[in-house]
Amino acid sequence: MKHRFPALFLALAAGVLLAGCHTVKDLVPTSLVPPNLRAPENSNDPLKQAQQRLLDATPCCTSFADFSYQSLLPWQPQPFTLGSGSSVANINGTHSYFLAFRLPEAAKLPYRVAFKSELNGRWLKSSYLFAPTVVLLDSGFQPIGSDDISLCEHMGWSDATSGAFGSVTVASKQARYLLVYSSAAQQGGKTYWEQSPAAFSAQSTSTSMPTLDMGSSGTFSVPHGPDGTIWVGMMNSSYAKAVDNAVCKKPKEGDGVLNTLRSALPLPWSSNTSSTDTGSAAKTKGS
Repeated sequence: MKHRFPALFLALAAGVLLAGCHTVKDLVPTSLVPPNLRAPENSNDPLKQAQQRLLDATPCCTSFADFSYQSLLPWQPQPFTLGSGSSVANINGTHSYFLAFRLPEAAKLPYRVAFKSELNGRWLKSSYLFAPTVVLLDSGFQPIGSDDISLCEHMGWSDATSGAFGSVTVASKQARYLLVYSSAAQQGGKTYWEQSPAAFSAQSTSTSMPTLDMGSSGTFSVPHGPDGTIWVGMMNSSYAKAVDNAVCKKPKEGDGVLNTLRSALPLPWSSNTSSTDTGSAAKTKGS
């Protein structure tokens, strides 16, 4: 019994010495860093993983006639999740997940088809978007037109009106089918995102609290990827407002609110009004 206390003392001393070998950074708990500013937990790049899965998939379709167009285009936007388990097409040498629809014959021309792509990822810095390419086909499955849809960001009051929005107009009487996929140009592109974070890193100091080193090299765009959730359907009023008011690029810098108001409103202290009033006063005094 008398030998247990010295052994316990030696064990505690060894633990203190080992702890001294660690830096302050190792001892600072990561929970002190706000969750929205922590680095992604998964060190692997989710975008590269998704791209590799798509590249390894075996395509089912290589021509427009190979697709099944049994599903009717929804009368309002509905969500579709594309990714592992979805069918893959090889169009113009590019693998892509896809959606195929039959267009409503009773719809009055022209009409718009709405799209909304959701951010795919837990962290904004590692998220990406599925950017759609749309092909309109006639009754013989021949393409009438093809468009890479330009996505624009809109932050609404709900999830339904928040995301990356776009649209395409159907104006041809010959249009019978609609194919949605993502071209090579779309998969390699980006979408302007006003809410993108600046670059940062968590650094330790001499105290027990880490500091956030904010950088000025933050990106203002979200890359496109091969999979994700996309909403497709006939345009409705809420989507029309989101599409028409979405932010497609960084706005131009103006001269400031006061200068804009001076040019837009005839304020009594503006230079033009002052010069006019001065001239009128001088004329009255002279008469």
